[in-house]
Amino acid sequence: MKNSLVERIIGRRVLKYWDKAARSAESMSMAALKDERAKARALRSKLNQVIHIGDKRLQLPYEGSNAMLHSRNSDWLHRPEVWRGSIQPTGIAAAKNKASLGHQVTIFHDCSTSELTLRQIRNSHERDLAPYGLRMDVFKFDGSFLSLVLDLPQEAVNGLRTSHLLRMDVIVETERPTEIFARLNIKQGPNTEQVVRELPLHEEDVMVEFDLAYTKMNENRVERLWIDLIFENPKMNQITIRDLTLSRQQRAEL
Repeated sequence: MKNSLVERIIGRRVLKYWDKAARSAESMSMAALKDERAKARALRSKLNQVIHIGDKRLQLPYEGSNAMLHSRNSDWLHRPEVWRGSIQPTGIAAAKNKASLGHQVTIFHDCSTSELTLRQIRNSHERDLAPYGLRMDVFKFDGSFLSLVLDLPQEAVNGLRTSHLLRMDVIVETERPTEIFARLNIKQGPNTEQVVRELPLHEEDVMVEFDLAYTKMNENRVERLWIDLIFENPKMNQITIRDLTLSRQQRAEL
């Protein structure tokens, strides 16, 4: 809401008052200085709150932004909540098996002692379109598998056909070279169809496509979709997923 004329006048007078107080602080009496300091501290608390919230909301990309790169003929677009907006809690230390961050991301592992942390971070790079990123720190790792499960909303299932391509675009940073695989899971009744792709981390634009024409998917029985991000040899590594988006397009006819 824009400030009214009266509020702007009051604001200028407040600034003028504190400018005068700052210039006369060295010469005023101890009693007056004590009183001014108490008022200044109370004001500083509110100012710091406004500055903190302003820095958070005005930092680019803007919080809640859903801008993303996608094919022009996409009929469904999605950025999971961890990359889209602030969540609470923002992180998990010593993450246990099946621990969740938000409503769509769950970590799976079989470590006897967890030395894994998972946390949401604020993006600020020039190329970032997502307001937030996801960072995973892995120290000692004595397990045989580590994966993040991304649950997809019901909108991904609605109208899904074998003529569709499901595309995933990712921006990933790692401290050490590693391999990451994406596995699409399609639950239909008692069965689950799976399609696995390796993320081409050596390429500038990391993207994989799942062509549903090569699956045994029953269009009338699909119940839910989820994606596993599987990390090979993850120990002593920091993996940051700065953005992750999904889109759906009709497969070009041959």
